[in-house]
Amino acid sequence: MKLSHLFVLSAAAVVPMGAAGAADPQVDVKTSMGSFRIELYPEKAPKSVDNFLQYVKSGHYNGTIFHRVIPGFMVQGGGMTPDMSQKPTRPPVPIESKNGLKNEVGTLAMARTSDPNSATAQFFINVNKNDFLNYPAQDGYGYTVFGKVVDGMDVVNKIVTVPTGNKGMHQNVPTKPVLIESMSVVGAK
Repeated sequence: MKLSHLFVLSAAAVVPMGAAGAADPQVDVKTSMGSFRIELYPEKAPKSVDNFLQYVKSGHYNGTIFHRVIPGFMVQGGGMTPDMSQKPTRPPVPIESKNGLKNEVGTLAMARTSDPNSATAQFFINVNKNDFLNYPAQDGYGYTVFGKVVDGMDVVNKIVTVPTGNKGMHQNVPTKPVLIESMSVVGAK
């Protein structure tokens, strides 16, 4: 009898922890192909989330495009204008790929160069389970996952099907730009 009473109390104690996740910041992303919402995980990737939110709040992403779209892999954006000019960025953030989050379908990760500490404004959304990007990955570092699409993944799945081609030195560029019209924070701790 006492054991079942203890179980009820411990089950009730778990509920507030789950509710804490609901307080994670969320961002609405309005694109030329529809809108989706992402949830960010500051407890797991504090520097990456803070960096991303600074770009959102400053309006940096407004008018950028998804400039790299690869079916079965990911869609990447946040750094280029429709004419493929790179927008200026703030200094890079250190990699946080050892946070336990995985590059699974719908997750957001920081894009970077071969330098693991080079992530600035560009991000990508995984449209496949990309285990080869998880820490430690092939390069010993992997890619920092810092959020997930929680509503509107159908829009991301539409984006990944657009026709692509080469534009200058860039590959897998949508032939008709997929514009990020705006991003806005809709919930925060």
